[in-house]
Amino acid sequence: MHRRISRHFMSTVAACVLAPAAMAQDAQEGDQADQQAGSAARGMLLEEVVVTAVPIQGTKFETSVSTSSLNIDQIESFGARSTAEIFRNIPGIRSESSGGDNNANIQVRGLPVTTGGSKFVGLQEDGLPVLQFGDITFGNPDNYLRADYTVANVQAIRGGSASTFASNAPGAVINLISRTGEDAGGSAAVTRGVDFDTTRVDFEYGGPIGDDWNFHIGGFYRAGEGPRDPGFTANDGGQVKANFTRKFENGYARVYVKHLNDRAIPYLPAPVLFTGSDADPDAGAVPGFDFSEETLSSPFFRTNPIVNNDGTRDATDVADGSRALSTGVGLELSFDFGDWTVENRGRFTANEGGFIGSFTAGVSNAADLAPAGGSLVFANGPNAGQTIADPAGLNGNGLVANVLVFDVDINDLSHFVNEFKVSRIVETSDMGGFTVSAGYYKSIQDVDTDWFFSTFNQEVSGDDPALIDVLDAGGLAQTVNGFSAFGTFNPSFDLKNDRDAVFASIAWEYDRLVVDGSVRYETVATTGTSSESIPNPDFDPTDPNSPPTLTARIAQPFDVNNDGIISPAEQAVQLVDNTALFNANFQVDYVSFSIGVNYLVTDDVAVFVRGSRGATTNSDRTVLGNAGVFAPDGSLLDEDTGVDFTSQIEFGVKYRSGPEIPGSLNLFLTGFYATSEESNFEVTSGLAFSRDIRAWGLELESTYTIGGFNLNAGLTVTNAEITADAINPQFVGNTPRRQADVTYQVTPSYYQATWGLTVGANVVGTTSSFAQDGNQLVLPGFAQVNLFANWEIPGVEGLSFNVNVNNVNDAFGVTEAEEGSLADGLAFAGGGTIIRARPINGRTTTVSLKYLF
Repeated sequence: MHRRISRHFMSTVAACVLAPAAMAQDAQEGDQADQQAGSAARGMLLEEVVVTAVPIQGTKFETSVSTSSLNIDQIESFGARSTAEIFRNIPGIRSESSGGDNNANIQVRGLPVTTGGSKFVGLQEDGLPVLQFGDITFGNPDNYLRADYTVANVQAIRGGSASTFASNAPGAVINLISRTGEDAGGSAAVTRGVDFDTTRVDFEYGGPIGDDWNFHIGGFYRAGEGPRDPGFTANDGGQVKANFTRKFENGYARVYVKHLNDRAIPYLPAPVLFTGSDADPDAGAVPGFDFSEETLSSPFFRTNPIVNNDGTRDATDVADGSRALSTGVGLELSFDFGDWTVENRGRFTANEGGFIGSFTAGVSNAADLAPAGGSLVFANGPNAGQTIADPAGLNGNGLVANVLVFDVDINDLSHFVNEFKVSRIVETSDMGGFTVSAGYYKSIQDVDTDWFFSTFNQEVSGDDPALIDVLDAGGLAQTVNGFSAFGTFNPSFDLKNDRDAVFASIAWEYDRLVVDGSVRYETVATTGTSSESIPNPDFDPTDPNSPPTLTARIAQPFDVNNDGIISPAEQAVQLVDNTALFNANFQVDYVSFSIGVNYLVTDDVAVFVRGSRGATTNSDRTVLGNAGVFAPDGSLLDEDTGVDFTSQIEFGVKYRSGPEIPGSLNLFLTGFYATSEESNFEVTSGLAFSRDIRAWGLELESTYTIGGFNLNAGLTVTNAEITADAINPQFVGNTPRRQADVTYQVTPSYYQATWGLTVGANVVGTTSSFAQDGNQLVLPGFAQVNLFANWEIPGVEGLSFNVNVNNVNDAFGVTEAEEGSLADGLAFAGGGTIIRARPINGRTTTVSLKYLF
């Protein structure tokens, strides 16, 4: 047994440094030979090779990590409309897919998502992070990440060695592994929305070039209004990816290139109707506005006027939405020298773009919006200039949304990252086998953004809503083209984050036992400028009116629309005094570690235990909203405020069935216990957070296959609690916001070989959670059912037809809400309460035609 496993580990380490290529090859061969949904995963749950963020590559059965994989067939079956919808099918991952094609909130096993993004989860492409931080404000990593046919496999590591083999990802690493063209072949597909406007074209092709080269190239383009009708083309763009591999006798060299140019509409909180009580509510559409199928975005609001920080007038096209412009070049090297393996992965990506979206800052009854004797007038649209004669009956709901437009220039999020690693395998005659590795990691992440926030009034309607002007009793306009205030919040950031890390690991395998340990020492230095968090030299802690920090933002009258009149909306337009910026110059250092043990009880049963400590750091969120944490020289008064630690313990059992059970059954049960710190700032509420959270629970992943039937299922049970809160101590003992007790995924499918037909369903569900940390308003649990069918058209080899119905049960599932209680919302005249929330997309259907060649 010792020799068998040792040889397996040695061959895996020696060969699976080529794992992206190997996985890509496996996925491509499976794709061309068999179109069964999830065919590559049938009975293979515990046989998958783990290559992401682990000290030693091996199968899930033999290693002490919790990992999951999704292949391209499964991803196609899910009918995912975004990467977030792909990730929600990974056990232990709670991916809020309500924000559109990107800008998702991604959480793992009870670690919090207080504000947004993926603070504790690292998103990677081919083993390197997309961005170094998971929660750059308006710059989430998934904004620059798209899944298409170039992806062979999605692999996720939860907890464990993610702390030591990745930076800023102690909770999980999700890695999109590319095809590399080991075998000649490709595919092309066209997808069309049936009940919503989208058209998408995908392609990929790869193969050998002679004996020593292979390549792969692919990408997509799509355009349309998207799942919720904004009245204009809101999703438009695509990407091209390619890689070229030169193989040598002892290894390979590979070059990656990628260009992404895409814009996608973001869905931010908007009015939703809640009925019932805080403890037992129902959520649904507001009369005249169904946010699961409609949006407050409108063709009548396409141009957003702004004032740049230098005082010049400008405008943004609202259709740009979440705009991603990204061009990257990467190099991957892997060579064997006897018992030694040397690897290097590096990539530079030039990232820029923007973000513009409508966030509902408040909701009012239209009849109460105008001052006494005043009136409301349509500012644009087909009724522009007309007075609203019956405000209470406007659109059947009588509501007006006070919209805060988030308009952000992402000037530069460029990212350089390189990881160098050396490994050696030592096989002894009596002490088992050892694998020792060490490496150096370097990352430089730029964060250069300018924000331009303004507010306007808009009717609450799903039918091309117009903006609304407010007039006083004398007929004097209090707004300008619907805008009630320009330049309400205009911070700027120009930061460079320089990260160095050294890491080492050792794994020992003896007979049925595998023990591994790893450690990582990290230094993160942040320099640059910001308009925020300027230390106040005159701060008096005994004076409640004395602010600890100042700002370089200056509010002053400014004629935004250049009409020669300073209107009420133009009285306090924020500009930035570039001569009074905060000069950031702070650094944090910390150590992460992970220790794991895996033991094969029998050939079909294994148990494992692992303990880990890791950490995350912030960039712009450290500077934004942190009162009194900086010294005048830009350093941190307390270095601990710049790093949030996470400690985790995992233990579990793995089982794969033998011949005594018909078919193939795999079970992977993990228990976990985690504590985490979180320092953060929430833009929508203006609140800062500094707290500790404790979570424990169980995670189950399973597969079962018999004949043409296949079942994949995942379940996560979590009990989480706020154990300390420096800013809001009244929340101690409460459950963190949006943390459900149970989340689950179930995907049964059946393949009928004679007809070449696969049919199945993908069910994603969650129990209820609390909207806010005060634990009053409950977000109801929901289950979303997605149906899929794939037919291999007879007579035309390689041609198939696919139908996917996402959310066939049209569940109105709310993932987040701004109000913490119904008492904080707006009482609706028709009954119930208006709450600002984000639901998932309603029912959408696509049909696809795909050809393999």
